Amino acid sequence: MSKFKLSWKDLSFNDFKIYLFSLFKAFIPKRKIKNFDDLENFIQSKSAWVSQVTLYNYLKTRMGTRYVLHFENDKFMSSVNLAKWNIYSVALQDLTFFSFSYLKVNFNYTEYSKAREIYFNILDDEVSNNMPLEIIKNAKETFDERLKNINWDEYLIDHPFNPSALSLYKWAPIAEELKTLDRKIVLNSMILKWKNIEKEFNKLIDL
Repeated sequence: MSKFKLSWKDLSFNDFKIYLFSLFKAFIPKRKIKNFDDLENFIQSKSAWVSQVTLYNYLKTRMGTRYVLHFENDKFMSSVNLAKWNIYSVALQDLTFFSFSYLKVNFNYTEYSKAREIYFNILDDEVSNNMPLEIIKNAKETFDERLKNINWDEYLIDHPFNPSALSLYKWAPIAEELKTLDRKIVLNSMILKWKNIEKEFNKLIDL
C-alpha cells in the first residue's frame, strides 16, 4: 500500500457526500433493478452507504464534539481510510451473496459465476478511487473462500450481514476497551441498516 498524507478534505468529497446524502435519500425516487448492471450498481452503492454511514456515525458518537478535530491527525486518518476499505469489501460480499441467494430462492437462478463477476468488477473499478491493491487482493481471496461453502438456499435467512457487522467492529479505529463496551450497539447499528436495504431490494428487484 503506497503511503500518502490524508486529511479531512480527502474524505469530505468522496466519502462524506454519501454520509450527508443519506439524510435526504428517503426523498429520492428508487430505480428498479431490471438487469445485472442495475444489480451491480445497487450492490456497490448500498454497500458503500452502509459501511461509511455506520463507520462515521460510530466515530462521531464516540468522539463527541471533538469529532472533526481528529481529522487533522494523519495517523488517525490512515486508520479511518484502512477501516473504510476493509469494511466496504466485506459489505460488498454480504450484499452480493444475499442478492444471489434471493435470486436462487425466488427465481431459481443458479449462475453463481455471475456473483463473482459482479464482485470482482466492483473491486477493480475501485482502483481508480485509491482502494488499496492489497485489500482488493485479500477481498477477492476471501470471496472465493466463502463462495466454496455458501448454501444459496439458506444464506439470505441465515444472518447474511453478520460478517460486515463484525468487520465494522473489528476495523473501527476506536480503543479496544471502548469497543468491547460498544459491541452489541455497533453490531446492531449495521444490522439495522442492512434490514432497510433488504426491504428496498425486495421492492426494487425485477429481473
